[in-house]
Amino acid sequence: METRELRYFVAVAEELHFSRAAARLGIAQPPLSRAISRLERRLGGPLLERNSRGVTLTDAGRVLLAEARAALDAVDAAERRTRRATGDGAEPALVLVSKAGASTELLTKLLDAYAAEPGSVKVEVDLCGIGEQGPRLRDGRADIALLHLPFDSVDGLDSEDLLTEGQVAVLPSSHPWVTRPQLRLADLEDIPSLPPMRWPSAGGGFPDGPGPEIRDLAQLYQLIGLGRAYTILPESARAEQQHGVATVPVLDAPEVTTVIAWPQHSRSLALATLVQTATRL
Repeated sequence: METRELRYFVAVAEELHFSRAAARLGIAQPPLSRAISRLERRLGGPLLERNSRGVTLTDAGRVLLAEARAALDAVDAAERRTRRATGDGAEPALVLVSKAGASTELLTKLLDAYAAEPGSVKVEVDLCGIGEQGPRLRDGRADIALLHLPFDSVDGLDSEDLLTEGQVAVLPSSHPWVTRPQLRLADLEDIPSLPPMRWPSAGGGFPDGPGPEIRDLAQLYQLIGLGRAYTILPESARAEQQHGVATVPVLDAPEVTTVIAWPQHSRSLALATLVQTATRL
C-alpha cells in the first residue's frame, strides 16, 4: 500500500462521504473512488458499504482506519525526526519536551552536562502543558521527553528512571494547615473550602476534582496563591515555590518517578549520548 492510498482512505472513512473527502483532499471525486476500489481489490474485500443513505465502514474498514492512522502518524513522525537529524538546512538538533515548571533543576544540570559531551548537538527545549509530553514524543514533534510516573504513560517507549521522590501538598500560605509538619491523604479529602484541581485527561494518575481545570503550573500556582484551590505535587516542586503558596509533606502519597523516555526504534547516537548523560546524573 502507498501512503497516498492510506490518506485517501482515511479521508473517506472520517468524512463518510466521497464528495466531502475529495474536497478535503483537493482532488476530484472519480479518481478518489477509483483509488478506494483498487485498495479494496488489493486487500481482498470491501472496506466501505455504499448505499443511498451514505457510506459506512465495514469491520475490515474499521481495522484499516485504525492501522492507517497509526501508519500515517509514524510516517509524519519519521519525517520530522529525520529532518532534525539532517539539520534541514541548519545544524542537527534534538527536541526535548518537558512539562513547563517541572524538573527545572534536573533539566538545567542535564543540558549543561550534555553540552560538554563530545559530539553533542543542539538541544531545543519544548516546554508544554500538563500531559502533553507523551503525545509530542509519539508524533515526532519531540525526540526525547521527561515524563513523570504514574501520571504519564511510557507505553510503547523506552525509558530510564532518573529520580524518585515523595509528594507535598501545595496550599495557600494563609491556610492554617501550613503550620502542620506533615499531612496524610485522608486529611486532604476533607480540607476546608479548597477544591482539588481538575486535570487534563484525568485518569492517568492525577486525582481529579471539582475545581477549575488546570492547563499549566503557572495557572495552578496563581489559583492556589489566591486561596481558590490546592494540589499535590512532587517534592521538587518546592524549588519552584511561588509567592503566596506553601508546601507540607504528604506521608502516604504515592512516590513520583521522573523518567527520560524516547521512541523504542530510535538509533540516534546523539540521543543515546543524552540518555547516558541523564542516567549518570
